[in-house]
Amino acid sequence: MSNLLNLERVSKSYGVRPLLTEVSLGIGVGERIGIVGRNGDGKTTLLEVMTGIEEPDAGRVSQQRGLLIGYLHQGDELDDTHTVREAVLGGRSDHEWAADYRMREIVEVLLAGVALDREVNGLSGGERRRCSLAELLLGDHDLIVLDEPTNHLDVEAVAWLAQHLVKRPSAMVVVTHDRWFLDEVCQWTWEVHDGVVDAYEGGYAAFVLAKAERSRQASASEIRRQNLARKELAWLRRGPPARTSKPKFRIEAANALIEDVPPPRDRLELQKFATQRLGKDVIDIEDADLVRGERTLLKHATWRLGPGDRVGIVGVNGAGKSSVLNLISGALAPAAGKVKQGRTVAMRHLTQQLDELDPDARVLPMVESYRRVTKTADGQEITATSMLERFGFTGDKLTARIGDLSGGERRRFQLLMLLLDEPNVLLLDEPTNDLDIDTLNVLEDFLDGWPGTLIVVSHDRYFLERVTDSVWALLGDGQISMLPRGVDEYLERRAGGLASGQLDVGTTSQQAANAAGTATKARVGGAEERAARKAVSRIEKRLARITIEETAINAEILEHAQDYERLAGLSARLTALATEKDELELEWLDASELLE
Repeated sequence: MSNLLNLERVSKSYGVRPLLTEVSLGIGVGERIGIVGRNGDGKTTLLEVMTGIEEPDAGRVSQQRGLLIGYLHQGDELDDTHTVREAVLGGRSDHEWAADYRMREIVEVLLAGVALDREVNGLSGGERRRCSLAELLLGDHDLIVLDEPTNHLDVEAVAWLAQHLVKRPSAMVVVTHDRWFLDEVCQWTWEVHDGVVDAYEGGYAAFVLAKAERSRQASASEIRRQNLARKELAWLRRGPPARTSKPKFRIEAANALIEDVPPPRDRLELQKFATQRLGKDVIDIEDADLVRGERTLLKHATWRLGPGDRVGIVGVNGAGKSSVLNLISGALAPAAGKVKQGRTVAMRHLTQQLDELDPDARVLPMVESYRRVTKTADGQEITATSMLERFGFTGDKLTARIGDLSGGERRRFQLLMLLLDEPNVLLLDEPTNDLDIDTLNVLEDFLDGWPGTLIVVSHDRYFLERVTDSVWALLGDGQISMLPRGVDEYLERRAGGLASGQLDVGTTSQQAANAAGTATKARVGGAEERAARKAVSRIEKRLARITIEETAINAEILEHAQDYERLAGLSARLTALATEKDELELEWLDASELLE
């Protein structure tokens, strides 16, 4: 198999620090490669050197003649003066892109909720990110280079992206900290560390197994990092069989390596410990309504969280996950019902914001002013310096200004400050953002033995499986639903159309009833059933008429693109139709649930 791109003895330094030292590697046709490593070790630099954005200090980078490379940067290169249609679709009209199945799928998934005629300048950071990803995927490239593509994507979109990339014929190089994504997509894993790049066959699971074996054979001296790798290896070996289906070395050696690793966390033991601190009552949400703007996120919802519970919350972007955390913390009040906290609750909330820290403060002095010594669950005392080292702050980082830290380093520092407060209830909103895999391993190792109640919102499927014992979902029906089979069940239910407002207009009532077959339906009387069937029929006819009206209005918009006064009126009509459509779909869902 010929190589599309080769690096031959490439070196690259910034200042006095070498990031790449005589690195030689190649990317073959159709290969899918994941790149991992600690923040600052040179992952993005490697991408920029191989794509020609940065010139190497030494060595040679060669590309196949005529090679087409698509590059998704961590930032974006969208023109603020363009509309989404111009920036992503090259100005194509609706009938042009909708006629192509591949384009239609990309637009419907990644640009859901983003009006194509909106200006790029008014988009949020997450919307800009999804627009950049959609623009890249709509092109034809021989090699796709992705730097953190799963940022700002929910669990469902990450699963779709993984399936999409596996089906594409293009070669792919991806930098990501999403370990589930690495396992699903990548055939090779490259680890960037200490100026070198080590290649491992397989995804993240195979990488962990092979790296642990290499460490065992070489009698690695980094005891702390080896222990983390062993614990991670133990969890992988106990986890889903698919993760370890293709080990490339002797299974006996791997088993020998983990013989003395502690067993999985004992939830009952942790709960006993937490009960001494928390008592029996932790969080009770009773018959609560949660309203944000014109949207009702929860309606008559009841949810109880006890001592030692470890739960994950999933849902599409905008479903209200962060709002539910704010409801639990008391930052938001319910519109109806009540939220009760136990008297012994000491709660801390990690939000997605990074501006809560004093940028002029220094790392170690700030921690020592807060707490010089902290205790772990087993009573062991840890100094501030040791705790900082555990979270990756060593050398000159101990005295660095917080404002000079990278986004990932500030995220780590936020987590550390929360944990020093010794809470017994932790709310974590997207805690994996900006964290590298080594830091995630440290955090997961800590949370394994942390005895309090844990509530996590995250799109990182691997992290959820690792640190939580149950998964709950916001499916758009005003409730918080428990999913016994976790994220897999969530994706199945979403695909089956159970989430409110996600049904196709063209779906018949019988098809919708079949899709919702996992929900328990109460048998209703004949009169009620007849009324429900009439309602479903009436709603479907009106939805069909709305579709026709929307098509006609879109055609008028294309015809009168320069008549701004007329466009404003047409836009208002489209908005009114969309509102009516949403209301009818909710009414349709309620009526269809009465039918068998």
